[in-house]
Amino acid sequence: MKRWILPLALSLFLALGANAGFAQGAAATSTHAGFLKEVRGSVHLVSTSGQTRLARSGDSVAHSDRIETDVSAGASLVLRDGTVLVIGPSSRMDLRDFRFDATTQDGHLAISLLQGTLRMISGLLGKVHPKAVQVETQTATIGIRGTDFIVNADNASAPSAQ
Repeated sequence: MKRWILPLALSLFLALGANAGFAQGAAATSTHAGFLKEVRGSVHLVSTSGQTRLARSGDSVAHSDRIETDVSAGASLVLRDGTVLVIGPSSRMDLRDFRFDATTQDGHLAISLLQGTLRMISGLLGKVHPKAVQVETQTATIGIRGTDFIVNADNASAPSAQ
């Protein structure tokens, strides 16, 4: 009967160590909203302080970064809750707010599509807490109900500067 105690104790020790490492990794990943899975063409990340950098596949995206794509560019962003955002050519999208607790699955996601196109495939937030997800354009706010959709924000309706 005592033969199983040592393997069980060792298994528990390893599991607790793995969970501690996961918790540290989860804390480290909570400093960013997600990562750029794919980047094609010239895509830029703009921080809230106005710093612009050329985006590459694998780059992390902060909770409130802006993503800008050129005429023949596009990017796909995967957020920590599994939400996928595909930003089309000639687009500007603000990730206004993203918070997600993987343990409780609580959080908030607010996106502003200023120009261009966006395809969104909802992740856990959109499925578990649909009222916590908002997508805004210049003319409308979309409430998410755990779905897959495409939004086009044409800047032709925006007032012209004279």
